[in-house]
Amino acid sequence: MIRIGQGFDVHQLVEGRECMVGGVKIPYEKGLLGHSDADVLLHAIIDALLGACGLGDIGHFFPDSDVLYKDADSLILLQEIWQKLKKMEVAICNIDCTILAEKPKMYPYLAEMKEKIAETCEIEKQQVNLKATTMETMGFIGRNEGIGAMAIVLIEKNF
Repeated sequence: MIRIGQGFDVHQLVEGRECMVGGVKIPYEKGLLGHSDADVLLHAIIDALLGACGLGDIGHFFPDSDVLYKDADSLILLQEIWQKLKKMEVAICNIDCTILAEKPKMYPYLAEMKEKIAETCEIEKQQVNLKATTMETMGFIGRNEGIGAMAIVLIEKNF
């Protein structure tokens, strides 16, 4: 059986935090606010994978009320979810994502993000597609108050 999952996440940009997107530390004057490292891209991918498998969302597995996940590395969270799905004999066909950010510019970091995602999910880099766009100065993302990400995954599994 082939199933599709979609994920979306958004976090506020604030001073005093690192800007982690796609497992990559992006040099910038602000970072993303959240209980974990607030990596919007990896959170969207996790939600898409869980959705494709009918397993709920990231908050079910990593609640923000649990101190264990305070400042957690989202690559480790993605790896943990992938290990659960592997045990269910899930195969990832592809991952397609869009990052929504006015600043910082994401393009210089997309190749490294793609590499980290593919390695963590044990798939080929060609199975991961990343895009970035701005909001043309509209809305909270356009005003550089936050960053968002959307992800769609296609999986194969005998459910």
